[in-house]
Amino acid sequence: MPLIKVQTSALRPAPAAAEALLKSLSASLAQHLGKPESYVMTALEPEVSMTFGGTTEPVCYVEIKSIGTMAPDKTRAMSQDFCQALSSALGVPANRIYIEFADARGAMWGWNGSTFG
Repeated sequence: MPLIKVQTSALRPAPAAAEALLKSLSASLAQHLGKPESYVMTALEPEVSMTFGGTTEPVCYVEIKSIGTMAPDKTRAMSQDFCQALSSALGVPANRIYIEFADARGAMWGWNGSTFG
C-alpha cells in the first residue's frame, strides 16, 4: 500500500544503480511507516522534462502515499532521508526536490481485486 514515486529530469542511472536506489527507497519507506516492505511499491521515472524556479537544472518530484496518518514528525524525517538519498543517487540538489505526502483512505486504495477499506 505505501508508494514512493520519483519523477526526475536527471539522466537515467545505470540499471544496477536504478535497482539499488529503488530497493533502498523501498526498505526505507517501510521502516519510516512501520509497514511490511512486501506491500511497498517504488517507481523511478528519469529524464522527464521538468523545470523548477524557471530553470531546467536537475530536479525531482516525489510522491509518497500510504494508508494511515503520516504525522509531521514522520514526514519531516522522510523528507530529510529521501532528499539526501535522491541527491546522492541522482545528483539533484536537495533544494530542487519537492516531496508530496498523501494519506489515502483504505477504500480508495485497490489491491488484489479488492480494497484496503
